[in-house]
Amino acid sequence: MTKLEKPLRREIDINGEAHVVVISPEGLKLTVKGKRRGHELSWQDLVSGNAAVATALNASVDANHESGDE
Repeated sequence: MTKLEKPLRREIDINGEAHVVVISPEGLKLTVKGKRRGHELSWQDLVSGNAAVATALNASVDANHESGDE
């Protein structure tokens, strides 16, 4: 098995929109292609069961960012 030592980037299509998924030793990041902000999930959160909490928190932060409440 090849050890993941540096980020691996791939483009995927979700509902006709290009996204980039980055798999790194720290976790996953999904962004709209050409944007910097995205959804991040650490491997630790995923295996500990905190993935749902992390996803909800990211969604809340994104909603506040989009409405200009930063």
